[in-house]
Amino acid sequence: MKVGVVGCGLVGSAAAFAIVLTGSANALAMVDVNKDLAKAQAEDILHATPFAEALAISAGDYDALAGCHLVIMACGVAQRPGESRLELLKRNANIFRDVIPNVLKFAPDSLLLIASNPVDILTDVVARSFGLPQGRVFGSGTVLDTSRFRSLIGACFGVAAHSVHAYVMGEHGDSEVLVWSSARVAGIPLEEFGKQVGAPLTHGMKADIDERVRRAAYRIIRGKGFTNYGIGAGLAKIARVVRDDDRTVLTLSMPADSIDGLDGVSLSLPRIVGAGGVLATVRPPLSCEENAALKKSAQVLREAKSGMI
Repeated sequence: MKVGVVGCGLVGSAAAFAIVLTGSANALAMVDVNKDLAKAQAEDILHATPFAEALAISAGDYDALAGCHLVIMACGVAQRPGESRLELLKRNANIFRDVIPNVLKFAPDSLLLIASNPVDILTDVVARSFGLPQGRVFGSGTVLDTSRFRSLIGACFGVAAHSVHAYVMGEHGDSEVLVWSSARVAGIPLEEFGKQVGAPLTHGMKADIDERVRRAAYRIIRGKGFTNYGIGAGLAKIARVVRDDDRTVLTLSMPADSIDGLDGVSLSLPRIVGAGGVLATVRPPLSCEENAALKKSAQVLREAKSGMI
């Protein structure tokens, strides 16, 4: 499978590097408005292939995307000093409206994976503006937040994160919803599992995990100025799922119009993902509090989106 990466900055290059290290594609095309940057990133990553998986890497203009089954959209601009979040939204939305037609010109049948922030609103803009079939446009959403949630639950109980099933839903941002009510380890509810292994789950432990998941990006940005490795690995995972048609459940963002209280916005819910993109959406049971929080998260996104009009 050939994967394209549009935007070769910190996130795009991290995704490309992770794809090489994990063997999540057999061809990679890197595109950036700064063609020298795209070529330099491609050459640098090419030098890693002898230590990982054999993979053909190219860089250039949009025509390099020809034949791509999946295109990762990591383009966009960073927030300027004094610039409001709404102003940033408008600038990045305009960039995407310009870039997407060029992508579709050379990769008309590709899946579009939106990685730039604010990911939910940019996903919504693309999904609603270009008439593509449902499931072909989706955002990375809370796939990284869910990974953080599972890893912290696993650490709490001393088990591998792969043994944890738990989801973060809603906005990829401050209003996201950690779904505790359906979280399981080995199919066992967390409270019961904690009792069995001698590590009872307390309110304090839950509050600590919530804070560490919800505020992770802020801590990382405060320390290094940006986040890129975690999301890069998440994007590579999505690419591998698409390549292998795994039908894996991932918390990705896309329009949720068919679900009561979530209409008019894109946000993350557990989605079944395969070679055709998002194939179906599932809804784990929610507590009353979680259901209310998810609807509130949708309203946060709805208000941000309305400000762009």
